Amino acid sequence: MIRSMAALGWSLTALAAPASAAQPLPQLVSKDGHHLLMVDGAPFLMLGAQANNSSNYPAALPKVWPVIRALGANTLEIPVAWEQIEPVEGKFDFSWVDTLIDQARREHVRIVPLWFGTWKNTSPNYAPSWVKMDNGRFPRMRTAEGKTHSVLSPHARTTLEADKKAFVAFIAHLKAVDPDNVVIMVQVENEIGSYGLARDHAPEAERLFRGPVPAELIRALGKRPGTWSEVFGEFAEQAFASWHMARYADEIAAAGKAVKAIPMYANSALGDPFNAKSASTSPSGGPQWNMIDVWKAGAPHLDLVAPDIYNRDAREFAALLDHYARPDNALMVPETGNSIDHARFFWAALGKGAIGYAPFGMDATGYSNYPLGGRTLDPATIEAFASKYRLFAPIARTWARIAASNPIWGSAKGADGAAQSGTMGRWRINVQYGQWQFGESDWTWLKSDPNPARDQPVGGVVVAQTGPDEFLVAGSDARLRFGLDKPAAGESAMMVRVEEGTFDEDGSWRMARVWNGDQTDYGLNFTAEPVLLKVKMGVLK
Repeated sequence: MIRSMAALGWSLTALAAPASAAQPLPQLVSKDGHHLLMVDGAPFLMLGAQANNSSNYPAALPKVWPVIRALGANTLEIPVAWEQIEPVEGKFDFSWVDTLIDQARREHVRIVPLWFGTWKNTSPNYAPSWVKMDNGRFPRMRTAEGKTHSVLSPHARTTLEADKKAFVAFIAHLKAVDPDNVVIMVQVENEIGSYGLARDHAPEAERLFRGPVPAELIRALGKRPGTWSEVFGEFAEQAFASWHMARYADEIAAAGKAVKAIPMYANSALGDPFNAKSASTSPSGGPQWNMIDVWKAGAPHLDLVAPDIYNRDAREFAALLDHYARPDNALMVPETGNSIDHARFFWAALGKGAIGYAPFGMDATGYSNYPLGGRTLDPATIEAFASKYRLFAPIARTWARIAASNPIWGSAKGADGAAQSGTMGRWRINVQYGQWQFGESDWTWLKSDPNPARDQPVGGVVVAQTGPDEFLVAGSDARLRFGLDKPAAGESAMMVRVEEGTFDEDGSWRMARVWNGDQTDYGLNFTAEPVLLKVKMGVLK
């Protein structure tokens, strides 16, 4: 039996406290280290896609929706820029927002607006010209030599108040025009931080840096009081910038939530997942993996911080997922590459409990951010993501509920194509790549050609343990086997029953067929077209 939410003490009635009798607000809820995105009062898995930066105009939307449809995405992430809605100070224009929401409603797609305000990839390019051109009122950061840096300073109250005023006006407009909550979440700023300069060196920033670390941060981290250098050592400048940028983002989020309390998050460009010193400069100040604790203390009104993962190496990708999948932080991947090799990481993200996943650059405007993403958005590339979304779109709510209630594990093919394994209860899961569906790789009596996917960066699985010996398994381009982790003498694993199927809207399992014979003799073999399997294991003594 698939365990209910109550198995972990969840109460959907309590979680779905409505904003009004008619329509509950989206919300992110957490309990015992598990996380759920709730939309329309029910669990929701965000099968997302992010449009290119300059697709945030009505004229571009006809080139966005066909790709969203081809993907089968249920959520579009797309910018709403400060310069768009307040081109003249104090005069707001929400025509883009209205067009976006109206068309999304017709497409039956949810929206995550990306607020490009003070920072977009650290720069102020999306701030209005009246902000960008007035560096007296809206100062930039300063280098140690006193030179002007390109990034707007997080210490300028004037900039914060102007950004906050525009953001609150935007959220107030959402409240007025979006009663059915097409918008389910909002990103606050974009890849906050500074490249090439660890922190601001303007006079006020220098004074603050030489002073004590704020008491609330000291308490949150359980550290001894002291200056930034005394408390954080070689990471003092990064921690200082992170704290002040987190406080800045938090004040904007808090003001917006006071108007309409929907989930809000900040995303991060990333450094080396294995080298904190590298992360301290890539960029400094944002919610880097080594500064998540600082951001959690500094920005309590943000529901989560999220990694933008463009790494192609499976080991690096997995490490970044580990950094952000925390009991106090729901994992969401709001940006990843749109190349075929990035698609396999969907399985690994689900295996870490991700509430959402979104490749970047998913529109037909012709722009490519290669080598971060794919060279072209051709049908094969779209299909690499669409095949997975097709499987999960009908069961997105059910899967979200299951993933929050049960142990889960995922795998994506590594660069070496080596087998991977994980343990769930008394069972050990082994995953191989580059295998044909029939036979064993060590057979010498029957010759075969290499599998075409053997050297391709494709393949992965996700497993949910729904009972001591019961599992849900999905995957593509992979072979999976269950075995006993620590068998007693004379014990061996036995596959009792394997059903291919899906879930109805009410969460009831609907079997399509039973796998047996050739389909199970050589493990559970997934092709490029993913399927969902319900597996019952047993022990032969």
